[in-house]
Amino acid sequence: MEHHARHATATPLPRIRAVTPLSLCDWPGRSAAVLYLGGCNLRCPTCHNASLAFTPSRHPALDASAVLKGLAARARWLDGVVVCGGEPTLDPGLFPLVQALDALGPPVKVDTNGMAPDVVERLFEACPRTCFAVDVKGPWEKYPVLTGGAASPEAARERLEAVFALAARDPARFRFRITLVPELTPDDVSAARRQLPPCFTLNEQTYLPPPAGKETAHALADPEARRLPGNLVPGAHRPGHPESPQGQRRAGPAALQAPGAQG
Repeated sequence: MEHHARHATATPLPRIRAVTPLSLCDWPGRSAAVLYLGGCNLRCPTCHNASLAFTPSRHPALDASAVLKGLAARARWLDGVVVCGGEPTLDPGLFPLVQALDALGPPVKVDTNGMAPDVVERLFEACPRTCFAVDVKGPWEKYPVLTGGAASPEAARERLEAVFALAARDPARFRFRITLVPELTPDDVSAARRQLPPCFTLNEQTYLPPPAGKETAHALADPEARRLPGNLVPGAHRPGHPESPQGQRRAGPAALQAPGAQG
């Protein structure tokens, strides 16, 4: 009985699927490390990380303790750490992960689609230095098309407005962004911008299509057609890998599988 009680209250380990040791574009104005968690609660046809988001088990989880140890050794040279996905708010280990990262020194940014405002609020309250980059897919009425039918207009509005209310309490900690996917018209972007509270800006991001010849009607149909952005390193012990810090500084090949426990 005592053994089961200890097991039930054990802190969950985050399933870190990949790491970018240094990025100059994932947190504007900062040199940041990026941690990728898997899985997503949306099914966006234009997902750039489809393999990671929809089939995370293809990317075995890294040793979270080893990742944190490596970041601790490099913390003095980092301006921040980004936690993204997939959708990181789905991982039960996100909260202890952010707490552990915050203790290293550099501030933490969590990238999210905003569909789990309760998780965002928990991090907001408990980790006051944590920032959030929140995706606004488009106008509410287009959410079914933009999310592969995973979010209704009503659900999208309710959840993101809860995030907006949270952001109004500390605007400096929130950044809202929209990716200019082909399904969006200029009028759609204007409508999405009007959904935000007056004090916020909706930052536009260029849509990066899949590699030539790999276009798909739905991201789930061909998870290998999309690339994970950045320089993905499957473990610090493999410096010779072409996607390591010694390798090429460009978008990597189709998702790399990292050593560790199968997720």
